[in-house]
Amino acid sequence: MKKDNIILVGMPTSGKSTVGVILAKILGYNFVDADIVIQKKDGRRLSEIIEQEGVDGFIDIENRINSGIETERTVIATGGSVVYGTEAMQHYKNIGRIVYLKVGMDVLTKRLKDVKQRGVVMRPGQSLVALYNERSVLYEKYADITIDEKNNTMEEVVTDLVAALKE
Repeated sequence: MKKDNIILVGMPTSGKSTVGVILAKILGYNFVDADIVIQKKDGRRLSEIIEQEGVDGFIDIENRINSGIETERTVIATGGSVVYGTEAMQHYKNIGRIVYLKVGMDVLTKRLKDVKQRGVVMRPGQSLVALYNERSVLYEKYADITIDEKNNTMEEVVTDLVAALKE
């Protein structure tokens, strides 16, 4: 298996799906949204899985399904919680480069209006700040490339990412 995939990780609303589609078009790659793969394979919406299986149950399902995604020349947009799955992240390291789309807490709070409807994996009573701090460490641990979005538009983020991939 060649390591020619690009795997996008980051917080919800960091633009993984949006950037992923544009990047795939620019590179002539395929595009896979891992959350949609999970919904298709499991037969339930993400929010339903979380509601019915709980956070740990969802993470197990997400880890198992992401570990089985086999692609070449593909941009993969993952769910924000994929970094909790050790096997999934090891699999992604083996098949491509992991790109962390880093968004600041200020931008995140502006973009992320409805955490529950969005299907964000959070423990009961966990704040968005606590979630951000917990995940940021994991995103940085696994990332081969980090793109700091600052207040950039998605087009500017894509331009930065394309430049970083060429380095």
